[in-house]
Amino acid sequence: MDISRVEVFGYDLSYVHGRFVLSGGREADTLPSTVVRITTVDGIEGFGEVCPLGSVYLPAHAAGARAALRELAPAVVGVDASNLGAIEAAMERALMGHGYAKSAIDVACWDAFGRATGVPVCQLLGGRRSDELPLYVAVPLASAAEMTGYVEARRAEGFRRFQLKVGGNPRDDVVRIRSVVEATGPDEVVVADANGGWSLQDAVVAVRGISDLERVFVEQPCRTLEECLVVRTCTTLPMILDESIVDVQSLLRAHRERAMEAFNLKLSKVGGLTRAKLMRDLAAALGLRVTVEDTWGGDVITAAVSHLAASTPPATLFTVSFMNDWTNEHIASDASRSSLGVGSAPMDRGLGVDVDIEMLGPPLFTAR
Repeated sequence: MDISRVEVFGYDLSYVHGRFVLSGGREADTLPSTVVRITTVDGIEGFGEVCPLGSVYLPAHAAGARAALRELAPAVVGVDASNLGAIEAAMERALMGHGYAKSAIDVACWDAFGRATGVPVCQLLGGRRSDELPLYVAVPLASAAEMTGYVEARRAEGFRRFQLKVGGNPRDDVVRIRSVVEATGPDEVVVADANGGWSLQDAVVAVRGISDLERVFVEQPCRTLEECLVVRTCTTLPMILDESIVDVQSLLRAHRERAMEAFNLKLSKVGGLTRAKLMRDLAAALGLRVTVEDTWGGDVITAAVSHLAASTPPATLFTVSFMNDWTNEHIASDASRSSLGVGSAPMDRGLGVDVDIEMLGPPLFTAR
């Protein structure tokens, strides 16, 4: 299982609904994604993927991932791909930080490990606990009417969990949230996600304006944990944290401060499946719920997300996102996709997807 070659590829992913808009003027229509293929001396392959959501969502960007991988790829050549601890140690020796770039290699090693042992990755992550994964759909920031229309269209496709992008004028956001709640049913979930876009004052105004609503969760109202803690004192609505939770230490601190009921577990944000599994298991032990997802990506990262979600105890799993439902480009014909708002993890070995390498073109670089 020693790695003999690491190849890094690039391709672009375009948003299926045109333009994806977040708070603070952040928007994207096309994003560069990076795919890693490792090959072992025995000819076993494994694939990973990383796709930052632009350059101002988290401390990550596409060019940074590729530059970091130039440093990381040579460091894992000769290391046993099934020894995830040794892979992590080799990457740490080669480059400090840049967990989002390391995640692509980590996922590729899990894929190769599963292929070599003949089992799906979810079996290696703790066993398949769910055959049906509750998917959410993100609703880009727009007018109340536009966001409500978007939700109604997704409801017709079978979705019952909606993450509304808010974080603008708080009074306008209250109108947006109320409009969507009125358009959805009693068993449906509405998450008001500011992506840290509200100031503390605006966040307080917003949460007080929706305090009477049921089925609404508030997600990452402000940028810092300290601000989110203040907002929490102003509402009884359940809170989800995302950008504030980046590692075990931040998770434990937020839990100690009673800052949340759930958090978003993005693979690349925490450094890959190895660290995500640890944080997922901590969440289960602490009584927290998790949304399993990534910042963005295509067929490969969606498969990785599906395996972590499928191996998560159902009581711990809040929602899941299949990012390749949100993109036009597909590099694996057998990739996981949603059906009536529900997803599942592939049954085949490894990540369970066969990447059409010809669609990616020649590698950006190779380490041997």
